[in-house]
Amino acid sequence: MDNNTALARTGYKHFHRITTRWFDNDVYRHLNNIVYYSFFDTVIGEYLMTEGGLDPEVSEVVGLAVETHCEFHRAISFPEVVEAGLRVGKLGNSSVRYEIGIFVEGQAGCAAHGHFVHVFVKRPENRPAPIPPRIRSALERLLV
Repeated sequence: MDNNTALARTGYKHFHRITTRWFDNDVYRHLNNIVYYSFFDTVIGEYLMTEGGLDPEVSEVVGLAVETHCEFHRAISFPEVVEAGLRVGKLGNSSVRYEIGIFVEGQAGCAAHGHFVHVFVKRPENRPAPIPPRIRSALERLLV
Protein backbone atom coordinates (compact mmCIF):
# COMPACT_ATOMS: atom_id res chain seq x y z
CA MET A 1 0.00 0.00 0.00
CA ASP A 2 1.41 3.39 -1.02
CA ASN A 3 1.73 5.44 2.20
CA ASN A 4 0.73 8.71 0.51
CA THR A 5 -2.64 7.39 -0.64
CA ALA A 6 -3.04 5.25 2.50
CA LEU A 7 -2.89 8.37 4.65
CA ALA A 8 -5.30 10.48 2.56
CA ARG A 9 -9.10 10.29 2.75
CA THR A 10 -9.20 10.73 -1.01
CA GLY A 11 -7.46 7.37 -1.41
CA TYR A 12 -10.56 5.47 -0.23
CA LYS A 13 -13.78 4.79 -2.12
CA HIS A 14 -16.17 3.71 0.66
CA PHE A 15 -16.58 4.94 4.24
CA HIS A 16 -18.43 3.52 7.22
CA ARG A 17 -19.01 5.55 10.40
CA ILE A 18 -18.27 3.71 13.67
CA THR A 19 -18.82 5.03 17.19
CA THR A 20 -16.27 4.12 19.82
CA ARG A 21 -17.26 2.76 23.23
CA TRP A 22 -15.90 3.34 26.73
CA PHE A 23 -14.99 -0.35 26.73
CA ASP A 24 -12.66 0.20 23.73
CA ASN A 25 -10.20 2.29 25.78
CA ASP A 26 -7.30 0.57 27.49
CA VAL A 27 -5.43 1.59 30.67
CA TYR A 28 -3.49 4.19 28.65
CA ARG A 29 -6.80 5.98 27.86
CA HIS A 30 -6.74 5.29 24.14
CA LEU A 31 -8.29 2.57 22.00
CA ASN A 32 -6.72 -0.83 22.47
CA ASN A 33 -4.84 -2.04 19.37
CA ILE A 34 -7.25 -4.93 18.78
CA VAL A 35 -10.14 -2.47 18.36
CA TYR A 36 -8.61 -1.25 15.09
CA TYR A 37 -8.86 -4.78 13.69
CA SER A 38 -12.50 -4.78 14.76
CA PHE A 39 -12.96 -1.59 12.71
CA PHE A 40 -11.33 -3.32 9.73
CA ASP A 41 -13.66 -6.30 10.08
CA THR A 42 -16.70 -4.04 10.52
CA VAL A 43 -16.18 -1.92 7.39
CA ILE A 44 -15.42 -5.02 5.29
CA GLY A 45 -18.41 -6.98 6.61
CA GLU A 46 -20.75 -4.01 6.21
CA TYR A 47 -19.66 -3.53 2.59
CA LEU A 48 -19.85 -7.22 1.68
CA MET A 49 -23.36 -7.50 3.16
CA THR A 50 -24.85 -4.24 1.84
CA GLU A 51 -23.14 -4.07 -1.55
CA GLY A 52 -22.13 -7.68 -2.24
CA GLY A 53 -25.21 -9.47 -0.90
CA LEU A 54 -23.23 -11.65 1.51
CA ASP A 55 -25.29 -13.41 4.17
CA PRO A 56 -22.72 -14.73 6.65
CA GLU A 57 -25.13 -17.32 8.02
CA VAL A 58 -26.31 -18.94 4.78
CA SER A 59 -24.01 -17.91 1.91
CA GLU A 60 -22.37 -20.94 0.33
CA VAL A 61 -19.13 -19.02 -0.29
CA VAL A 62 -17.64 -16.78 2.42
CA GLY A 63 -14.37 -14.94 2.99
CA LEU A 64 -11.92 -16.15 5.65
CA ALA A 65 -9.19 -13.86 6.97
CA VAL A 66 -5.70 -15.15 6.22
CA GLU A 67 -3.61 -12.01 6.79
CA THR A 68 -3.93 -8.68 8.61
CA HIS A 69 -1.65 -5.71 9.23
CA CYS A 70 -2.07 -2.33 10.92
CA GLU A 71 0.13 0.76 11.27
CA PHE A 72 -0.75 3.34 13.92
CA HIS A 73 -0.24 7.08 13.42
CA ARG A 74 -2.18 8.74 16.23
CA ALA A 75 -4.16 7.65 19.26
CA ILE A 76 -7.95 7.58 19.26
CA SER A 77 -9.98 7.67 22.47
CA PHE A 78 -13.60 7.23 23.47
CA PRO A 79 -15.88 9.11 22.73
CA GLU A 80 -14.35 9.96 19.33
CA VAL A 81 -16.18 8.70 16.26
CA VAL A 82 -14.21 7.08 13.46
CA GLU A 83 -14.77 6.71 9.76
CA ALA A 84 -13.29 3.56 8.27
CA GLY A 85 -12.25 4.02 4.64
CA LEU A 86 -12.16 0.99 2.37
CA ARG A 87 -10.62 0.19 -0.98
CA VAL A 88 -9.39 -2.95 -2.78
CA GLY A 89 -5.68 -3.13 -3.55
CA LYS A 90 -5.68 -6.55 -5.25
CA LEU A 91 -8.47 -8.75 -6.54
CA GLY A 92 -7.75 -12.34 -7.49
CA ASN A 93 -9.93 -15.30 -8.47
CA SER A 94 -10.60 -16.41 -4.89
CA SER A 95 -8.85 -13.77 -2.79
CA VAL A 96 -8.96 -10.04 -2.14
CA ARG A 97 -6.66 -7.61 -0.35
CA TYR A 98 -8.66 -4.86 1.31
CA GLU A 99 -6.89 -1.66 2.32
CA ILE A 100 -8.39 0.27 5.20
CA GLY A 101 -7.81 3.76 6.59
CA ILE A 102 -9.13 4.75 10.02
CA PHE A 103 -9.94 8.47 10.34
CA VAL A 104 -11.35 10.40 13.28
CA GLU A 105 -14.59 12.01 12.11
CA GLY A 106 -13.94 15.51 10.80
CA GLN A 107 -10.15 15.11 10.64
CA ALA A 108 -8.14 14.82 7.44
CA GLY A 109 -5.22 12.84 8.85
CA CYS A 110 -5.25 9.07 9.01
CA ALA A 111 -5.04 7.68 12.56
CA ALA A 112 -4.21 4.14 11.37
CA HIS A 113 -4.12 2.17 8.15
CA GLY A 114 -3.59 -1.40 7.15
CA HIS A 115 -4.75 -4.33 5.10
CA PHE A 116 -6.84 -7.45 5.48
CA VAL A 117 -6.76 -10.44 3.09
CA HIS A 118 -9.75 -12.71 2.57
CA VAL A 119 -9.67 -16.04 0.76
CA PHE A 120 -13.15 -17.01 -0.36
CA VAL A 121 -14.06 -20.59 0.43
CA LYS A 122 -16.99 -22.90 -0.21
CA ARG A 123 -18.63 -24.20 2.94
CA PRO A 124 -18.59 -26.66 4.63
CA GLU A 125 -15.30 -27.89 3.13
CA ASN A 126 -13.62 -24.47 3.45
CA ARG A 127 -11.79 -25.01 0.17
CA PRO A 128 -10.90 -21.98 -2.01
CA ALA A 129 -13.67 -20.99 -4.40
CA PRO A 130 -14.15 -18.23 -6.98
CA ILE A 131 -15.49 -14.98 -5.55
CA PRO A 132 -19.27 -14.94 -6.20
CA PRO A 133 -20.29 -12.61 -9.08
CA ARG A 134 -22.24 -10.06 -6.99
CA ILE A 135 -19.43 -9.77 -4.45
CA ARG A 136 -16.82 -9.55 -7.23
CA SER A 137 -18.78 -6.73 -8.85
CA ALA A 138 -18.95 -4.84 -5.54
CA LEU A 139 -15.21 -5.34 -4.95
CA GLU A 140 -14.34 -4.18 -8.48
CA ARG A 141 -15.98 -0.82 -7.65
CA LEU A 142 -13.39 -0.34 -4.87
CA LEU A 143 -10.35 -1.45 -6.88
CA VAL A 144 -7.51 1.08 -7.02
